[in-house]
Parts: sequence; C-alpha cells; structure tokens
Amino acid sequence: MSRNLQIAIAALLLIAAAIAAWFILRKPAPPPEPQVAGMRLVPATFADLPDWKTSDARAALSAFRRSCAVIGKKSALSSMGGAGYAGTAGDWRGACAAAPSTSADAQTARRFFETWFVPVAVSSGDTKEGLFTGYYEPELKASRTRHGAYETPLYGLPPDLVMVDLASFAEILKKPDIPKERIAGRVVDHRLVPYPTHAQINAGALKDAPVLVYAEDPVAAFFLHIQGSGRVVLDDGTAIRLAFAGTNGRAYTAIGRTLIQRGELSRETVSLQSIRAWLEAHPKDAQGVMESNESFVFFQEEPMADPSLGANGSEGVPLTAEASLAVDQRMHALGTPVYLVADVPNGDGEEPFHRLLVAQDTGGAIRGAVRGDVYWGAGARAETIAGKMKARGTLFVLLPKPVAAALGSGKTYSP
Repeated sequence: MSRNLQIAIAALLLIAAAIAAWFILRKPAPPPEPQVAGMRLVPATFADLPDWKTSDARAALSAFRRSCAVIGKKSALSSMGGAGYAGTAGDWRGACAAAPSTSADAQTARRFFETWFVPVAVSSGDTKEGLFTGYYEPELKASRTRHGAYETPLYGLPPDLVMVDLASFAEILKKPDIPKERIAGRVVDHRLVPYPTHAQINAGALKDAPVLVYAEDPVAAFFLHIQGSGRVVLDDGTAIRLAFAGTNGRAYTAIGRTLIQRGELSRETVSLQSIRAWLEAHPKDAQGVMESNESFVFFQEEPMADPSLGANGSEGVPLTAEASLAVDQRMHALGTPVYLVADVPNGDGEEPFHRLLVAQDTGGAIRGAVRGDVYWGAGARAETIAGKMKARGTLFVLLPKPVAAALGSGKTYSP
C-alpha cells in the first residue's frame, strides 16, 4: 500500500471518528453552514413557461443526451441526488431512451420535452425570484517552462491533498443529517488539518504540487481560478484545456465584495470587467485583493477534443454554451432540464433570456434553490455577458411525468 493511500485512509478514519463524536456530544448541534431555505415545488404546465412555444430547445436536447449517458450508468434504484425530489435513475430511463437525435429540429425537440416531462415551479421560502449569474471559459497564454513574462504557476493536484465527501459517512454512522458538504485538508502528525490558503500557497506553502503551466498574466490566471476551467494557448502554439481538479477547501470570497468594502467599487459598478480593470490599474495592490479570496483551485490537463464544447462540469459531461446551468447540488439533481426566465446583458441594455438548460455543473458561490450560473462558452462575447450578468429570475425544473405526479402536495424539500 502506497504512503499516500495510507495517509488518505488514516484521514478518512479520523474524519469518521470526528463526525461520530460531533453527533454524540452536540448540545445542541451548530446550524449548518451556509443556511439554505426550504424549497417548494409546484407542478405547472408548459403554457406557464414564458416564450416556450417559440424557444429553441435543440442545444438543451444535446446537453440532455450527454447527461443521459451518465444517468444510464447508475443503478435503476439509485437516487438522482439533490434534495431527493427528482426520483431515481430508473425513473429517467424512459425519457433518455426516447430522446431524439441531435439533428432534430426545434419543433421536434420541444415536442419531446412536452411528451415526457412536466414543468415544476421552484420557490425558496416565500419567494419565487432568485439570482442568476453567468460564467465562461477564459482563454490565456502560458508556457510549459518558466521564462520571461511566464511567471504565474497553475498547479495540478498536490499529492497530500485529501478531499472528503461528508455525506458518504451518513450510512456508515447511521446519521442521515450529516451535511452534504465536501471538505479538504492534509494530514499532519496523524491529524487532518486545513489546507493552506491562497496567500500561503503564493508564499510557497506547496511542496510537491506539479506545475502544469506558467501563465503570462497573473490576473488572467486568477480569473481561471474563478471560472474553474479554461483554454490555454502555449508559447509553442499548442492549445490545451485546464479543467477543474479540486480546491484547497477554503471558502470562496468574491473579490468584488472586497473591493466594495474597501470603497474601490460600488455595488452598481462591480462586474468582471470593472474588477479586471481595477486589478490591472493597481498592480501593487492586486495580489492582496486577489488573495482575499482564500480559495485556490487545482487543475488537470485535458485535450481540446471539441472546441465547440466546454470542459466537463461536475456531472462529468462537457458543458454546452447557453444550455448548461450550474446549480446548488444539495438542492437539484444534475442532469435535470430546467427552464430559466431572466434577462441578460445586451450591449448597454438587457434582453429576455427564456431558455431551456440542463443542470450539469456546480459552483462554490451557487447556493439556494432559485440560484444558478449560466455557462456562456468561450470568447469575448461569452466573457462580456458572463461578467455583467446578475439577474433576478424564476426557475422551473422539468421532471418525468411519473416523478412529477409523486411530488408531495405542499411538501418542503431541504438539502
């Protein structure tokens, strides 16, 4: 047995013991962090979906077919996940088998979803409105070797990083209320301790983490951390993709909030573009501001198989521009079609974005039942829209008809 595996096993045993002790000794238990309001689901009709009859569901159909490849590998009785409302993988087999080919026209795509699914309105607490933002796949220049302007390292997973899914201990400990959270750390003197912060890593706290590439622009490298994956053009002309592999387990802090607190930006002016402009205009202060976000992302290299698709999301399938949505996985099952009703930036104004998407990703800042992050793809347009998008909107999930029929009347779902 390798030393790394021994360390990992020891860490898991320590965590299991700690969790057990926490449940035994709590007086009372501390509230989960962060708090998430209960979610209410009310069956609706396609007539309740604004602009459904004129919407184009073809991209969502392609995305759904990719999700079906993952769903099909699950046992029929396994839960779809989330808060449990989406049923089992077996409940989705019929719809997946009936999904038309990606060459279907818009009308055929809509008819498929109308035949197999029921829209369900999502609300959280006493409100149906939620917050929807955007993300994209950044592009940056880098080199395999450190030279000239190529100074900012982008790391692969460190060998001492231990990542633990706390919910995986629920069955072992017979404690179903273990939070659905993941933590990360490393083992020091047989104890699992927090992993170094962003600032500590920049100061040299990593010892054995592999450097995948050296980025030319530290600000561009930082935004790669925020987005979780990106396209890299190497100095020899080769194009590769760096995809999310893990984090240091530290809480994510939006540096826009840091700049607002410091009085550098206002809530009305903060955006990806204004943040980038401030960082580039204040190079001496930029690192400290970026390090106010203690979270640090580690990457893995992937080939650029299909440039029209994004990196794999949390579900393990490539993301589709304007058809993939990042959701709170504690609330919603990955692979679920969702209909978003919101407005998106368009030049100096906004335009309606009433679109069928598929929940295929998650994000550290995506918390709550009516909360999502739209994937916009790569390139300048995607960056502009994603950077400015901060919209109030409503959300419908599409469930197979038998699953929708089984929803409890007036039931509140919680993570």
